[in-house]
Amino acid sequence: MKISTKGRYALRMMIDIASHQDEGNISLKDIAKRQEISMKYLEQIVSPLTHAGLIRSTRGAQGGYSLLRYPKDYNALEIIEAVEGKLAVVSCLETPTNVCPRYASCSTIHMYEGLNKVMRDYLEKFTLQDFLDQGVNDYVI
Repeated sequence: MKISTKGRYALRMMIDIASHQDEGNISLKDIAKRQEISMKYLEQIVSPLTHAGLIRSTRGAQGGYSLLRYPKDYNALEIIEAVEGKLAVVSCLETPTNVCPRYASCSTIHMYEGLNKVMRDYLEKFTLQDFLDQGVNDYVI
């Protein structure tokens, strides 16, 4: 399992919106400039974040993007999964019910389930507020 550029940039985008939320709606142009990410790439990221209910899109002269919840109510796992899909260390753990025909006889499944839980729990514990509290504006994820 590897978090792609899309997942990393989605997290950076959400941190950027959270860190500038007192300025009102945040434009993609401003995010792109601050984060040094192309507008084209951000346009691909913003759609799944909006569809997942993580951000609001507002059109018009004062338009842009804003959070729908407080930064403490977002975690890294949900942000990354909104653009990447379900994160799992092995493909048979991507669905709620393991449909692998070898599941019952798999000698390694318990190790993978444990590793998957550790990874997911770790990402869930980091909130947008945690990143804001670090006080670093030029973060790299």
